[in-house]
Amino acid sequence: MAEHDDEALNSSSAVERHAASVGGGTAVVPAEPFENPGEPPHRPRRTDVDPKKARLAERQVATFFYLSIVGSVLSIAAYIAFPISADDFGTVRLANLFLGLSISLALLSLGIGAVYWGKSLVTDREITEQRHSTRGTEATRAKAVEAFTLADKESGFSRRKLIRNSMIGALVAFPLPGIVLVRDLAPAADPNELLRHTMWAKGTRLTKDPTGLPIKASDVTIGSVFHVIPDGLLDKEHMLEEKAKAAVLLMRLDPKDLNPAKGHENWGYDGIVAYSKICTHVGCPVALYEQQTHHLLCPCHQSTFDVSNNCEVIFGPAARPLPQLPIAIDDDGYLVAQSDFHEPVGPSFWERAR
Repeated sequence: MAEHDDEALNSSSAVERHAASVGGGTAVVPAEPFENPGEPPHRPRRTDVDPKKARLAERQVATFFYLSIVGSVLSIAAYIAFPISADDFGTVRLANLFLGLSISLALLSLGIGAVYWGKSLVTDREITEQRHSTRGTEATRAKAVEAFTLADKESGFSRRKLIRNSMIGALVAFPLPGIVLVRDLAPAADPNELLRHTMWAKGTRLTKDPTGLPIKASDVTIGSVFHVIPDGLLDKEHMLEEKAKAAVLLMRLDPKDLNPAKGHENWGYDGIVAYSKICTHVGCPVALYEQQTHHLLCPCHQSTFDVSNNCEVIFGPAARPLPQLPIAIDDDGYLVAQSDFHEPVGPSFWERAR
């Protein structure tokens, strides 16, 4: 063992032996790099050597594109033929089934046709492209145009009219289901007009959310807050849509703490005020009330409104104050609305005048 250790200590390294052979230097001369093996030999496909196979592949590609068109048309037909009923959940499953199958047929056929076209008919010879600067010379740019021309020639896009026309047809038809479905989400009436008005009207009682019980002015104590909906909302067919516009927060402050805006002096009753619950930033529910500071806080993006000063924005991204609902009391002592909101509720990005 010691004998081997001595040999190890007395032996020189490979670097030192190499340095001695080249004159005492310490540089290491690397071996010759691997030779460039070049590109593998091209193996022609059946469609490259047999015109009949090429024509067959062309028809197959076009068939997939035509199937895509059929799927797009069927999806529109399914959307019309299988309407969704709010009272029957089975109609939701049925509509989703046929919409999903037809849109899948359109998208899958379009993808398969494009892939099969590239695999069977587009020139597949490998090439080596040298790197160059971001913007080439005019000669290089001319070469780029030539490359596009060559690509068109190799793919047969201009020459194979059957594939080109069927693919264009499939691409034109494919967005149609999306256009039909998304367009039908909008109400038939003018959406600006629908967003401008809510269920609140003169004499409409303020009721508790979610019970629908009317609220007497005597029930609202200083510092309290009520989540409010208009009377009759729970019986509406489109209850959630109406609630999204008409939801209100009701609070009672000491009347001396209120600073009503000009013309709004009679919009409250004995310190009781009502403001829209829909944040003017992106429409989140403003549901956090700070009793001591009289601040309303939106939990989504921290927009803060000062109730004592007409719900003006004192912090956050909201662009305008919360709209105030004018209120009064009826002969029975219940709180009622004097009218609808005098300005549209909700996010400021809606297309409407402020």
